[in-house]
Amino acid sequence: MLRSMYSGISGMKNFQTKLDVIGNNIANVNTYGFKKSRVTFSDTMNQTISGASASQENRGGTNSKQVGLGSTISTIDTIHTGSSLQTTGRSLDLGINGDGYFVVKQGDAQYYSRAGNFYLDDNGTLVTGEGLKVQSYEKGVLKDITVNVNSVLPATVTKVLEFSGNLPTKATGSDGINQQLKVVDKDGKEHVLDVTVTPTDALTGDWAIKITNSSGPATGNSETFNIKVADDGTVDVVNPTTSKILDLKSIGIGTDSHKITLSMSGITKTGDSITLLGTPDGNTSGSLESFNIGQMGEINGVFSNGLVKELGKLAMAKFSNSSGLTKAGSNTFQESINSGTANINVAGNGRGTLAAGSLEMSNVDLSEEFTDMIVAQRGFQANSRIITTSDEILQELVNLKR
Repeated sequence: MLRSMYSGISGMKNFQTKLDVIGNNIANVNTYGFKKSRVTFSDTMNQTISGASASQENRGGTNSKQVGLGSTISTIDTIHTGSSLQTTGRSLDLGINGDGYFVVKQGDAQYYSRAGNFYLDDNGTLVTGEGLKVQSYEKGVLKDITVNVNSVLPATVTKVLEFSGNLPTKATGSDGINQQLKVVDKDGKEHVLDVTVTPTDALTGDWAIKITNSSGPATGNSETFNIKVADDGTVDVVNPTTSKILDLKSIGIGTDSHKITLSMSGITKTGDSITLLGTPDGNTSGSLESFNIGQMGEINGVFSNGLVKELGKLAMAKFSNSSGLTKAGSNTFQESINSGTANINVAGNGRGTLAAGSLEMSNVDLSEEFTDMIVAQRGFQANSRIITTSDEILQELVNLKR
Protein backbone atom coordinates (compact mmCIF):
# COMPACT_ATOMS: atom_id res chain seq x y z
CA MET A 1 0.00 0.00 0.00
CA LEU A 2 2.79 2.42 0.84
CA ARG A 3 4.42 1.34 -2.42
CA SER A 4 1.41 2.62 -4.35
CA MET A 5 1.68 6.00 -2.63
CA TYR A 6 5.33 6.38 -3.58
CA SER A 7 4.60 5.21 -7.12
CA GLY A 8 1.95 7.92 -7.34
CA ILE A 9 4.41 10.50 -6.03
CA SER A 10 7.01 9.51 -8.64
CA GLY A 11 4.39 9.78 -11.39
CA MET A 12 3.30 13.25 -10.23
CA LYS A 13 6.89 14.48 -10.12
CA ASN A 14 7.55 13.17 -13.63
CA PHE A 15 4.41 14.75 -15.07
CA GLN A 16 5.35 18.03 -13.40
CA THR A 17 8.66 17.89 -15.28
CA LYS A 18 6.81 17.07 -18.51
CA LEU A 19 4.55 20.08 -18.00
CA ASP A 20 7.64 22.26 -17.37
CA VAL A 21 9.13 21.15 -20.70
CA ILE A 22 5.83 21.68 -22.54
CA GLY A 23 5.51 25.14 -21.00
CA ASN A 24 9.01 26.05 -22.18
CA ASN A 25 8.21 24.82 -25.69
CA ILE A 26 5.04 26.91 -25.86
CA ALA A 27 6.85 29.98 -24.45
CA ASN A 28 9.35 29.71 -27.35
CA VAL A 29 6.84 29.12 -30.13
CA ASN A 30 7.98 32.38 -31.80
CA THR A 31 11.69 32.14 -30.93
CA TYR A 32 13.75 32.02 -34.13
CA GLY A 33 15.90 28.90 -34.42
CA PHE A 34 14.43 27.32 -31.26
CA LYS A 35 14.46 23.53 -31.02
CA LYS A 36 11.72 21.92 -28.93
CA SER A 37 12.25 19.30 -26.24
CA ARG A 38 10.30 16.21 -25.20
CA VAL A 39 10.22 14.01 -22.10
CA THR A 40 10.17 10.21 -22.11
CA PHE A 41 9.53 8.03 -19.05
CA SER A 42 10.73 4.60 -17.95
CA ASP A 43 9.83 2.38 -15.02
CA THR A 44 12.13 2.21 -12.02
CA MET A 45 13.34 -0.90 -10.24
CA ASN A 46 10.87 -3.66 -9.44
CA GLN A 47 10.57 -5.46 -6.10
CA THR A 48 10.76 -9.19 -6.70
CA ILE A 49 8.42 -11.14 -4.42
CA SER A 50 9.39 -14.50 -5.89
CA GLY A 51 11.71 -15.42 -8.67
CA ALA A 52 11.02 -17.52 -11.72
CA SER A 53 11.40 -21.29 -11.54
CA ALA A 54 12.32 -23.77 -14.24
CA SER A 55 10.12 -26.65 -15.30
CA GLN A 56 10.61 -30.00 -13.61
CA GLU A 57 9.72 -33.54 -14.49
CA ASN A 58 6.22 -33.44 -13.00
CA ARG A 59 5.66 -29.70 -12.88
CA GLY A 60 5.94 -26.76 -15.25
CA GLY A 61 7.96 -23.59 -14.66
CA THR A 62 6.57 -20.47 -13.01
CA ASN A 63 7.16 -16.79 -13.73
CA SER A 64 8.61 -14.33 -11.29
CA LYS A 65 6.37 -12.08 -9.23
CA GLN A 66 7.37 -8.42 -9.20
CA VAL A 67 5.85 -5.19 -7.97
CA GLY A 68 6.90 -1.99 -9.73
CA LEU A 69 8.02 0.96 -7.63
CA GLY A 70 6.99 3.83 -9.91
CA SER A 71 8.39 5.68 -12.89
CA THR A 72 11.35 7.92 -13.60
CA ILE A 73 12.43 10.30 -16.36
CA SER A 74 14.29 8.38 -19.05
CA THR A 75 15.30 11.25 -21.37
CA ILE A 76 14.67 14.90 -22.09
CA ASP A 77 15.44 15.07 -25.80
CA THR A 78 16.12 18.14 -27.92
CA ILE A 79 14.44 17.67 -31.30
CA HIS A 80 16.70 19.20 -33.98
CA THR A 81 14.35 18.85 -36.91
CA GLY A 82 14.37 21.75 -39.35
CA SER A 83 11.55 24.25 -39.53
CA SER A 84 10.14 26.52 -42.19
CA LEU A 85 11.88 29.73 -43.20
CA GLN A 86 10.11 33.05 -42.78
CA THR A 87 10.98 35.75 -45.31
CA THR A 88 12.04 39.03 -43.71
CA GLY A 89 13.71 40.85 -46.61
CA ARG A 90 16.54 41.97 -44.30
CA SER A 91 19.98 41.27 -45.77
CA LEU A 92 21.54 40.28 -42.42
CA ASP A 93 18.82 37.74 -41.60
CA LEU A 94 20.04 34.26 -42.52
CA GLY A 95 18.19 30.96 -42.50
CA ILE A 96 19.85 27.54 -42.79
CA ASN A 97 18.59 24.93 -45.25
CA GLY A 98 20.07 21.75 -43.79
CA ASP A 99 21.73 20.52 -40.62
CA GLY A 100 24.43 23.12 -40.05
CA TYR A 101 24.92 25.62 -37.23
CA PHE A 102 26.39 29.11 -37.15
CA VAL A 103 29.60 29.42 -35.11
CA VAL A 104 29.63 32.34 -32.65
CA LYS A 105 32.10 33.33 -29.94
CA GLN A 106 32.21 35.24 -26.69
CA GLY A 107 35.87 35.58 -25.80
CA ASP A 108 37.33 32.08 -25.98
CA ALA A 109 33.95 30.40 -25.42
CA GLN A 110 32.52 28.91 -28.61
CA TYR A 111 28.81 28.43 -29.21
CA TYR A 112 26.57 27.24 -32.03
CA SER A 113 23.23 28.63 -33.15
CA ARG A 114 20.46 28.23 -35.70
CA ALA A 115 19.15 31.77 -35.18
CA GLY A 116 20.52 33.97 -37.96
CA ASN A 117 19.28 37.43 -36.98
CA PHE A 118 22.67 39.19 -37.13
CA TYR A 119 23.72 42.82 -36.78
CA LEU A 120 26.76 45.07 -37.23
CA ASP A 121 28.17 46.71 -34.09
CA ASP A 122 29.96 50.07 -33.90
CA ASN A 123 33.19 48.47 -35.19
CA GLY A 124 31.48 46.82 -38.15
CA THR A 125 31.74 43.37 -36.53
CA LEU A 126 28.97 40.91 -37.37
CA VAL A 127 27.30 39.88 -34.09
CA THR A 128 24.19 38.17 -32.75
CA GLY A 129 21.47 40.07 -30.93
CA GLU A 130 23.28 39.29 -27.64
CA GLY A 131 26.63 40.55 -28.95
CA LEU A 132 28.30 37.18 -29.65
CA LYS A 133 30.70 37.49 -32.60
CA VAL A 134 29.84 35.52 -35.73
CA GLN A 135 32.80 33.58 -37.11
CA SER A 136 34.17 33.17 -40.62
CA TYR A 137 36.25 30.21 -41.79
CA GLU A 138 39.41 30.75 -43.81
CA LYS A 139 42.16 28.17 -44.34
CA GLY A 140 41.22 26.24 -41.21
CA VAL A 141 41.12 29.33 -38.97
CA LEU A 142 38.08 30.96 -37.34
CA LYS A 143 38.00 34.76 -37.48
CA ASP A 144 35.63 37.54 -36.53
CA ILE A 145 33.74 39.01 -39.48
CA THR A 146 34.25 42.76 -39.88
CA VAL A 147 32.61 44.79 -42.62
CA ASN A 148 34.21 48.22 -42.88
CA VAL A 149 31.58 50.35 -44.61
CA ASN A 150 34.24 53.04 -45.19
CA SER A 151 36.74 50.70 -46.86
CA VAL A 152 38.33 51.72 -50.16
CA LEU A 153 39.65 49.28 -52.74
CA PRO A 154 42.95 50.70 -54.10
CA ALA A 155 43.60 51.06 -57.80
CA THR A 156 45.71 48.42 -59.56
CA VAL A 157 47.38 49.08 -62.92
CA THR A 158 46.66 47.01 -66.00
CA LYS A 159 49.47 44.57 -66.70
CA VAL A 160 47.86 41.87 -68.86
CA LEU A 161 45.32 42.03 -71.67
CA GLU A 162 44.03 38.52 -72.23
CA PHE A 163 42.39 37.52 -75.52
CA SER A 164 40.19 34.45 -75.54
CA GLY A 165 37.54 33.02 -77.82
CA ASN A 166 37.33 31.60 -81.31
CA LEU A 167 38.38 32.72 -84.77
CA PRO A 168 36.88 30.98 -87.83
CA THR A 169 38.94 28.69 -90.04
CA LYS A 170 37.96 30.75 -93.08
CA ALA A 171 37.04 34.42 -93.11
CA THR A 172 36.04 37.14 -95.52
CA GLY A 173 36.86 40.80 -95.45
CA SER A 174 33.46 41.56 -93.91
CA ASP A 175 34.09 39.35 -90.88
CA GLY A 176 35.33 41.04 -87.75
CA ILE A 177 34.45 42.10 -84.25
CA ASN A 178 34.63 45.38 -82.33
CA GLN A 179 34.93 45.83 -78.57
CA GLN A 180 35.56 48.59 -76.06
CA LEU A 181 37.57 47.83 -72.94
CA LYS A 182 39.02 49.83 -70.06
CA VAL A 183 42.61 49.89 -68.85
CA VAL A 184 44.14 51.62 -65.83
CA ASP A 185 47.42 53.55 -66.13
CA LYS A 186 50.15 54.01 -63.53
CA ASP A 187 48.31 56.99 -62.02
CA GLY A 188 45.19 54.91 -61.37
CA LYS A 189 43.27 56.64 -64.17
CA GLU A 190 40.95 54.72 -66.45
CA HIS A 191 41.17 54.89 -70.26
CA VAL A 192 38.86 53.44 -72.90
CA LEU A 193 40.42 51.46 -75.77
CA ASP A 194 38.70 50.41 -78.99
CA VAL A 195 39.67 46.91 -80.11
CA THR A 196 38.96 45.85 -83.68
CA VAL A 197 39.66 42.30 -84.88
CA THR A 198 39.57 41.79 -88.68
CA PRO A 199 40.92 39.12 -91.09
CA THR A 200 43.85 40.03 -93.33
CA ASP A 201 44.19 36.74 -95.19
CA ALA A 202 41.36 34.21 -95.21
CA LEU A 203 43.56 31.43 -96.56
CA THR A 204 46.54 31.67 -94.25
CA GLY A 205 44.62 32.50 -91.05
CA ASP A 206 46.14 35.93 -90.59
CA TRP A 207 44.23 38.44 -88.47
CA ALA A 208 44.78 42.02 -87.36
CA ILE A 209 44.10 43.23 -83.83
CA LYS A 210 43.95 47.01 -83.82
CA ILE A 211 43.98 48.76 -80.43
CA THR A 212 43.03 52.45 -80.49
CA ASN A 213 43.04 55.09 -77.77
CA SER A 214 39.52 56.47 -78.29
CA SER A 215 40.27 59.72 -76.45
CA GLY A 216 43.81 60.12 -77.74
CA PRO A 217 45.35 62.39 -80.41
CA ALA A 218 44.19 62.33 -84.00
CA THR A 219 47.34 60.52 -85.14
CA GLY A 220 49.58 58.01 -83.46
CA ASN A 221 46.77 56.77 -81.23
CA SER A 222 46.65 53.12 -82.28
CA GLU A 223 48.74 49.98 -82.47
CA THR A 224 48.09 47.06 -84.81
CA PHE A 225 49.18 43.48 -84.16
CA ASN A 226 49.07 41.09 -87.11
CA ILE A 227 48.70 37.54 -85.84
CA LYS A 228 48.70 34.10 -87.43
CA VAL A 229 46.59 31.40 -85.82
CA ALA A 230 47.64 27.85 -86.66
CA ASP A 231 45.11 25.02 -86.88
CA ASP A 232 46.26 23.74 -83.46
CA GLY A 233 45.44 27.15 -81.92
CA THR A 234 49.03 28.36 -81.66
CA VAL A 235 49.18 32.14 -82.04
CA ASP A 236 52.21 34.01 -83.41
CA VAL A 237 52.58 37.76 -83.75
CA VAL A 238 54.08 38.33 -87.19
CA ASN A 239 54.00 42.12 -87.28
CA PRO A 240 55.31 44.57 -86.08
CA THR A 241 57.51 42.24 -84.04
CA THR A 242 57.22 38.87 -82.41
CA SER A 243 56.70 40.66 -79.09
CA LYS A 244 53.21 40.67 -77.61
CA ILE A 245 53.65 43.98 -75.75
CA LEU A 246 51.41 47.04 -75.94
CA ASP A 247 52.99 50.26 -74.66
CA LEU A 248 50.30 52.75 -73.62
CA LYS A 249 52.73 55.59 -74.25
CA SER A 250 52.88 54.64 -77.93
CA ILE A 251 49.13 55.25 -78.32
CA GLY A 252 49.12 58.57 -76.49
CA ILE A 253 48.41 57.52 -72.90
CA GLY A 254 50.78 58.95 -70.33
CA THR A 255 54.31 60.28 -70.69
CA ASP A 256 56.07 57.26 -69.23
CA SER A 257 56.30 53.82 -70.71
CA HIS A 258 53.55 51.49 -69.49
CA LYS A 259 53.81 48.07 -71.06
CA ILE A 260 50.87 45.63 -71.14
CA THR A 261 51.40 41.98 -72.06
CA LEU A 262 48.98 40.54 -74.62
CA SER A 263 48.01 37.01 -73.66
CA MET A 264 46.63 34.98 -76.57
CA SER A 265 46.78 31.45 -75.22
CA GLY A 266 42.99 31.29 -75.00
CA ILE A 267 42.39 31.72 -78.75
CA THR A 268 40.98 28.78 -80.73
CA LYS A 269 40.44 28.32 -84.49
CA THR A 270 37.45 26.16 -85.35
CA GLY A 271 34.17 26.42 -87.25
CA ASP A 272 32.74 29.62 -88.67
CA SER A 273 32.04 31.72 -85.56
CA ILE A 274 34.09 34.64 -84.28
CA THR A 275 33.87 35.23 -80.52
CA LEU A 276 37.25 36.74 -79.72
CA LEU A 277 37.16 39.14 -76.74
CA GLY A 278 39.80 40.96 -74.75
CA THR A 279 39.79 41.08 -70.93
CA PRO A 280 42.23 43.41 -69.15
CA ASP A 281 43.17 43.14 -65.49
CA GLY A 282 43.51 46.15 -63.18
CA ASN A 283 40.89 48.41 -61.66
CA THR A 284 40.38 51.96 -60.48
CA SER A 285 39.94 52.73 -56.79
CA GLY A 286 36.47 52.24 -55.38
CA SER A 287 34.63 52.57 -52.07
CA LEU A 288 32.33 49.94 -50.58
CA GLU A 289 28.74 50.66 -51.56
CA SER A 290 26.94 47.55 -50.30
CA PHE A 291 27.43 43.93 -49.40
CA ASN A 292 25.40 40.74 -49.56
CA ILE A 293 25.64 37.16 -48.35
CA GLY A 294 25.34 34.26 -50.79
CA GLN A 295 23.88 30.82 -50.24
CA MET A 296 27.32 29.31 -49.58
CA GLY A 297 28.01 31.88 -46.88
CA GLU A 298 30.24 34.14 -48.98
CA ILE A 299 30.11 37.81 -47.97
CA ASN A 300 30.44 39.83 -51.17
CA GLY A 301 31.34 43.52 -51.06
CA VAL A 302 30.14 45.63 -54.00
CA PHE A 303 32.46 48.57 -54.74
CA SER A 304 31.81 51.78 -56.63
CA ASN A 305 34.25 50.77 -59.40
CA GLY A 306 32.02 47.83 -60.28
CA LEU A 307 34.16 45.15 -58.64
CA VAL A 308 32.74 42.53 -56.30
CA LYS A 309 35.20 41.28 -53.70
CA GLU A 310 34.70 38.44 -51.23
CA LEU A 311 35.11 39.76 -47.69
CA GLY A 312 34.89 36.38 -45.96
CA LYS A 313 32.86 33.19 -45.64
CA LEU A 314 30.61 32.26 -42.75
CA ALA A 315 31.76 29.26 -40.73
CA MET A 316 29.29 26.39 -40.41
CA ALA A 317 29.44 23.44 -38.02
CA LYS A 318 27.89 19.98 -37.95
CA PHE A 319 27.93 17.25 -35.32
CA SER A 320 27.82 13.47 -35.23
CA ASN A 321 25.01 13.68 -32.67
CA SER A 322 23.30 17.07 -32.74
CA SER A 323 20.80 15.85 -30.11
CA GLY A 324 23.72 15.65 -27.70
CA LEU A 325 24.27 19.43 -27.79
CA THR A 326 23.65 21.33 -24.57
CA LYS A 327 21.36 24.36 -24.62
CA ALA A 328 23.27 27.41 -23.36
CA GLY A 329 20.52 30.05 -23.58
CA SER A 330 20.21 32.99 -25.97
CA ASN A 331 19.43 30.60 -28.86
CA THR A 332 22.84 28.92 -28.56
CA PHE A 333 24.18 25.43 -28.00
CA GLN A 334 27.46 24.07 -26.65
CA GLU A 335 29.32 20.85 -27.32
CA SER A 336 28.86 18.02 -24.85
CA ILE A 337 30.78 14.82 -24.35
CA ASN A 338 28.09 12.99 -26.35
CA SER A 339 27.58 15.44 -29.22
CA GLY A 340 30.95 14.83 -30.81
CA THR A 341 33.46 17.48 -31.82
CA ALA A 342 32.24 20.20 -34.15
CA ASN A 343 33.18 19.62 -37.79
CA ILE A 344 33.67 23.22 -38.93
CA ASN A 345 34.01 24.39 -42.51
CA VAL A 346 32.01 26.51 -44.94
CA ALA A 347 28.44 25.81 -46.07
CA GLY A 348 27.74 22.69 -48.12
CA ASN A 349 28.95 19.11 -47.68
CA GLY A 350 26.25 18.30 -45.15
CA ARG A 351 26.28 21.69 -43.41
CA GLY A 352 23.36 23.11 -45.36
CA THR A 353 23.10 26.26 -47.42
CA LEU A 354 22.04 29.76 -46.44
CA ALA A 355 18.96 31.73 -47.42
CA ALA A 356 19.57 35.46 -47.04
CA GLY A 357 16.60 37.60 -46.06
CA SER A 358 14.88 34.86 -44.07
CA LEU A 359 14.90 33.33 -40.59
CA GLU A 360 14.19 29.80 -39.37
CA MET A 361 11.00 29.54 -37.32
CA SER A 362 10.69 27.56 -34.10
CA ASN A 363 9.90 23.88 -34.67
CA VAL A 364 7.27 23.88 -31.87
CA ASP A 365 3.88 22.53 -33.01
CA LEU A 366 1.18 24.08 -30.81
CA SER A 367 -1.41 21.41 -31.56
CA GLU A 368 1.03 18.71 -30.49
CA GLU A 369 2.07 20.61 -27.36
CA PHE A 370 -1.52 21.22 -26.22
CA THR A 371 -2.36 17.56 -26.77
CA ASP A 372 0.67 16.52 -24.69
CA MET A 373 -0.39 19.03 -22.04
CA ILE A 374 -3.82 17.41 -21.74
CA VAL A 375 -2.25 13.95 -21.47
CA ALA A 376 0.22 15.18 -18.84
CA GLN A 377 -2.57 16.87 -16.87
CA ARG A 378 -4.69 13.73 -16.84
CA GLY A 379 -1.66 11.63 -15.93
CA PHE A 380 -0.96 13.95 -13.00
CA GLN A 381 -4.59 13.70 -11.84
CA ALA A 382 -4.57 9.91 -12.13
CA ASN A 383 -1.43 9.65 -9.99
CA SER A 384 -2.94 11.97 -7.39
CA ARG A 385 -5.94 9.63 -7.21
CA ILE A 386 -3.59 6.76 -6.39
CA ILE A 387 -2.33 8.70 -3.37
CA THR A 388 -5.87 9.63 -2.32
CA THR A 389 -7.07 6.04 -2.60
CA SER A 390 -4.08 4.71 -0.67
CA ASP A 391 -4.73 7.29 2.04
CA GLU A 392 -8.38 6.20 2.35
CA ILE A 393 -7.33 2.57 2.76
CA LEU A 394 -4.82 3.57 5.46
CA GLN A 395 -7.61 5.46 7.19
CA GLU A 396 -9.77 2.34 7.16
CA LEU A 397 -6.93 0.37 8.73
CA VAL A 398 -6.58 2.98 11.47
CA ASN A 399 -10.31 2.84 12.11
CA LEU A 400 -10.15 -0.91 12.74
CA LYS A 401 -8.98 -0.05 16.23
CA ARG A 402 -11.69 1.91 17.96
